[in-house]
Amino acid sequence: MRAQMKIAVLLLLSAALAGCERSGSFFGEAGSEFDTSDFGNATMNNTLLHSGERDYAINLNQRFSAQVPTTVNFAFDVAVLDGAAQRVLAQQADWIRQFPEVRFRVYGHTDLVGSDAYNKALGLRRAQAVVNFLVSQGISRSRLEAMVSYGETRPLVFTQNEDVRNRRTVTEVSGFVRNHPTVMNGKYAEIVFRDYIQSAQWQQQSGATGGAAAAAGVGGGGN
Repeated sequence: MRAQMKIAVLLLLSAALAGCERSGSFFGEAGSEFDTSDFGNATMNNTLLHSGERDYAINLNQRFSAQVPTTVNFAFDVAVLDGAAQRVLAQQADWIRQFPEVRFRVYGHTDLVGSDAYNKALGLRRAQAVVNFLVSQGISRSRLEAMVSYGETRPLVFTQNEDVRNRRTVTEVSGFVRNHPTVMNGKYAEIVFRDYIQSAQWQQQSGATGGAAAAAGVGGGGN
């Protein structure tokens, strides 16, 4: 009886192993039977978070959007930068030059007038126009990632009519230049240190200016 039980257990184990081998899960990563095209994204995001890259890139993007306008708008059915757009992009370029180790991506958008295919191409031309202008301001093209067009798929205002708010590009921080000397072992220590020193210098200058103003009797109430 014991021999028969052992044989039955062995047969069950053999069948289970054969099933695993057929499905690939026995020799694959845990959960690989549920693998999709974005399976590696979780691992990538985890690595970026532990190295500090994802967190610092997000912080830089928040700082970028807080300190300069990130959006420029376009006239209907064109990808030409007007004077207002060029002034905004000049501000973006001034900010971008402060961080030579940071990469940026420009996203193109359109309003909902016209076909999907046409608007996607138009959004791309708008993103390219922005990139070309930033390059003309001294920004290396290698730091400006492949232009992306969302066309009419992400409107700010949901309307089938023309709307200048939807005809736009958006510039965002997208990551770091891998071979830049200030990006050290994925820790970004020199970048953080430089920001810390600059912020301290700014505070010191502000304090000195405030002290000089107080000494001169500038500001504050009087009789």
